[in-house]
Amino acid sequence: MKRALFAVIAIAVAWAVASWLPSDPPGDHRDAPGPVDSSDSVGIPTGSAASRLPVLLIPGWLDTSEAMDLLRSRLVEAGWPPDHVRAVSFDDPAGSNRDHAEELGVVARSILRETGADSLDVVAFSMGGLATRWYLLRGDPVPVRRVAFLASPHRGTMAAHLAWGDGRDEMLPESPFLDSLNTGPALPGGVQAITVRTQIDTHVLPAESATLPGVPDHEVCCPTHPGMLRDTEVFEIVRRFLDGGG
Repeated sequence: MKRALFAVIAIAVAWAVASWLPSDPPGDHRDAPGPVDSSDSVGIPTGSAASRLPVLLIPGWLDTSEAMDLLRSRLVEAGWPPDHVRAVSFDDPAGSNRDHAEELGVVARSILRETGADSLDVVAFSMGGLATRWYLLRGDPVPVRRVAFLASPHRGTMAAHLAWGDGRDEMLPESPFLDSLNTGPALPGGVQAITVRTQIDTHVLPAESATLPGVPDHEVCCPTHPGMLRDTEVFEIVRRFLDGGG
């Protein structure tokens, strides 16, 4: 009992400290908004506007679509048509991933209908990655080509003890929801994916929970958990992946 109490206290302290830390090390302005160079300095071919599918942005626990605004702006600056990049806002941001999966499915069908595309890409942040996987594995998904998971607790997180709502219960390690989600393949066949995580994430504990078996993993240094959405290195990893550059 004492060990569990000390663990929760330690998580609370770490989370509180992280919320006051800058997203990147002092003097490093990688997360500053600005024009994005879509050229490839290391020889990886970038995608053309014609090859770029619509992108659906999925926020995390307690977040709304506004949390994805900078990411959306950067994708548009990098060449995605504005009407091809849309973020979801859930009715209950702290609610169940099962409900979120249904809601993101409605938006996914809408964006395909409005753009005329036959498939789309997804960028999912934090708990949004769980709703995305539930939709792909347990729902009736539209065709999805690529998914980038940013700091998603695929096997749960001890930090969920400090959260609330149905999402909190589902993010607890070994929850019935996660047991069901992680039975079988991590993703449907044919869906390309990457995971991206930070070395100082105090929201995803243990850190390995942000990885998926058989999925390429990218570890960056050193934005905070929410800073992942502002970090330019994270964005470049996502952009190159969506453009087919690995």
